[in-house]
Amino acid sequence: MSKQKHILFGAAYYNEYQPTPRLDEDFKMLREAHMNVIRVGEGSWSHWEPEDGEFKLDWLQPVLDKAQDNGIDVIIGMPTFSIPQWLVRKYPEVALHDQDGNAHNFGSREEHSLSHPVFQFYARRIIKKIVERYANHPAVIGWQLHNEPGLFINYSHDAFEGFKDYLRHKYQTVEKLNKEWGLVYWSHELSTWDDLWKPEGNAQPQYDIDWRRYQASLTDNLLHWQRQLIKSIAPSNQFITVNLALGRDALNEELSGKQLDVASTDLYFHMQNGMRLPNPEVPGNSWFTTGPSQLALQADRSYAVKQQPYYVAETDGGPIGGAGDNYPGFHGQWRQSAWQFISRGAEMIEYWQWQQLHFGTETYWGSVIPHDRKPGRVYHELADLGAELESAGSTVTDLKPDSDIAILYSVESRWGLSFEPYTSENATSDPHKTRNPEAFDHMLSAFYDGAFVSGRQVNLVHDSQLVNLEDGTQLQDPAKFATKNPILLAAGVYISSDGLLDWLHQYVAAGGHLILGPRSTYADSFARARMETKPSKLVDEAGASYQEFSNLQNTVPVVGTKEMPVRQGSAATEWIDCLEKQGAQTLATSDDPHFKQFPLITNNQSGKGQVTIVGTVPNKELAASIYDYLLPEEKWVTNHETVTHSSAVNGAGERLHFLFNWNWQPVSVDLPVACTLLNTTKSVNKVDLGAWDVVVLKEDK
Repeated sequence: MSKQKHILFGAAYYNEYQPTPRLDEDFKMLREAHMNVIRVGEGSWSHWEPEDGEFKLDWLQPVLDKAQDNGIDVIIGMPTFSIPQWLVRKYPEVALHDQDGNAHNFGSREEHSLSHPVFQFYARRIIKKIVERYANHPAVIGWQLHNEPGLFINYSHDAFEGFKDYLRHKYQTVEKLNKEWGLVYWSHELSTWDDLWKPEGNAQPQYDIDWRRYQASLTDNLLHWQRQLIKSIAPSNQFITVNLALGRDALNEELSGKQLDVASTDLYFHMQNGMRLPNPEVPGNSWFTTGPSQLALQADRSYAVKQQPYYVAETDGGPIGGAGDNYPGFHGQWRQSAWQFISRGAEMIEYWQWQQLHFGTETYWGSVIPHDRKPGRVYHELADLGAELESAGSTVTDLKPDSDIAILYSVESRWGLSFEPYTSENATSDPHKTRNPEAFDHMLSAFYDGAFVSGRQVNLVHDSQLVNLEDGTQLQDPAKFATKNPILLAAGVYISSDGLLDWLHQYVAAGGHLILGPRSTYADSFARARMETKPSKLVDEAGASYQEFSNLQNTVPVVGTKEMPVRQGSAATEWIDCLEKQGAQTLATSDDPHFKQFPLITNNQSGKGQVTIVGTVPNKELAASIYDYLLPEEKWVTNHETVTHSSAVNGAGERLHFLFNWNWQPVSVDLPVACTLLNTTKSVNKVDLGAWDVVVLKEDK
């Protein structure tokens, strides 16, 4: 893709959902809000093909023509996530099945098996018709595959039979599978491939990790054939994307990213006091994120999909949720979230959706334009933001976010800790059925939150971007990586291939500082507990090891040392590794009559590099203390608990700084270097931030 000259700014636009026509009025408002992109078409297969083989493709033409007349670009979405009723009636075998063997009844979305050949036949046909009809329309700049792929694990018959084929090709013989999975346990050894039990009843972690890999491969296959079909028809200057919902059950975000020209993500979050610092209000059991640190984390995860600028395909228009979950943002919060995403590499901000629905499941999902279809507070705030982005132009595109520390992300470890978690909020009477799909991300957030509140920036990198997880081939040179990323943290990296461990060993040897958090390097690629003393294959470098570990029923106060003072309130939570030193230096201990015998945090010099072990899940005060120790140099912003800082270098080589005030209380911030306010020529050494405010600065040369 060529480098963008401006941020794409707009909304999902569904003219077919409107109770009465209003194209002229809508596009006048879009233009006046300085919006320059819309996404269309992905939820309306029945509108494209109301009967089997009866195609009605012309309804989108007026929308695209109006967009072209108003200088608005269009991304067309493929409607394959929501199949029409006629397909379900004629081919009930296409239904998705859940882990209890029940077919998903029609009436929502994603009720079908994405691997079923009947679905794929009809999906290919409708995609081909749409792309042939609109590929050469001058308003079209790109195509969105499917929609939030990987929503459900597929327990359908065709998927299970495909899984047996997947295993047969991978292992060749049942004898090898028996050995690698350890199926002598509980008499699970197979005699033939047809002896494989269904995943609904599975309790074996080795089965589960391969099942999850296979499920992700189904998603990748879906994206691959959709991409290939579109690319065979569409002009080469039109891009392919898909709106990823990070953390979907059947998705490996980094591998799926290989099918895309540009990664897109759907980033939803709690507004109002959910965006407050300090101490955001965190509602229980929410599917979307809370707190400024989580906005930054989701942005960094989005950038990490391809280690390139990304698009935000969906984000909060109005209040996000159902009829009983209405919390529209405070004044300024839409601007804050947009700039937070942009500061970490976003090149599109697109709201879901333009016009609030008058019917359907998401009637109360807030939008830019409310139910009365008149511009209101949300529209006017976004119009001001659109004008600001339009003036900024290419100054805020092609950004490479700055980072102080790299953190390893591992999708396979997320799967592994989901099945065998180190902690579970949902206790069960059967310890063999303890599961926690949030375990890995929960631990990652604990370490990330400490970096965020302490003013340090993070670069997330996938383990699969360092080594090929199947054959161990190095994808990045450890020495070069150590030069660019002198500190690398691996917390919860439970599934660790031999290739990854060799890479980490070489990283330390080349001068890197490796931080190992709990559960890292514990299991191999088959989710088998490694036979080496932990941390596996890194004991000599770490100068410390452990055999025992324990959950913590309560938080335990932490005692720092001269080498590593800790912030007030620092505590160990949830877990402790019972470390034993073999030459390492103790940096912190716990204030507990039993656990104080075990160092809580250790450090050891190893040749050119060093290894620090953090043997617990830190609270944010302890996590921030760890970064104080690792990065003692002065931060860009100090002594402002409501203010955060992000920075990046743009395509012209200019360093931009973004200051956010996540609170009602205005603050003044002294700048460590002279900067110029964005869209002005005014150089300043101090800035004033109002309530829920953002200031964007360009560092003076």
